[in-house]
Amino acid sequence: MNKKPQILKTETIASSRFFEIESVDLRFSNGVDAHWERLISRGHGAVLIVAIDADDNLLLVREYGVGVERYELAFPKGKMEAGEDPAQAALREMKEETGYGSRDIRLMQTVSLAPGYFNHHTHLMLARDLYPEKLAGDEPEPLELVRWPITDVDALLARDDFTEARSMAALFLALRL
Repeated sequence: MNKKPQILKTETIASSRFFEIESVDLRFSNGVDAHWERLISRGHGAVLIVAIDADDNLLLVREYGVGVERYELAFPKGKMEAGEDPAQAALREMKEETGYGSRDIRLMQTVSLAPGYFNHHTHLMLARDLYPEKLAGDEPEPLELVRWPITDVDALLARDDFTEARSMAALFLALRL
């Protein structure tokens, strides 16, 4: 295994309310110097929840994604607040986005996004034994709740509005369990 590169210098070159862009000068173990830029998340991570109801339906939400400039179908998700563990954040996000809580919620896996450029992690959660409970959310418009039969995942994966990679990864993990 290669030795980790030495960080020679870091410098913040831009920032927003969500991210900081950092310039990073590295020296690799073979003596090669490199210059990179990376996004530093200002948050506490995120959760994404595969919620399955008593009828074996997946609970999905349709939400506008400004990055792709269209409505996307995905699993409920959101940022973790200070002091929350993944299960607490997942329960809160489920209640805000779907109107359901869960008596059986567990971590499937923690994933990174573009680790060459970004330090963000998302905790992929599985939620079963659901019950109705609604919390007010922070979305600018109401989200559409879509129930999708778990037996028809091939049709879900074929949709052109189900493209969020974390949702796909979480679905495959949930199907293994």
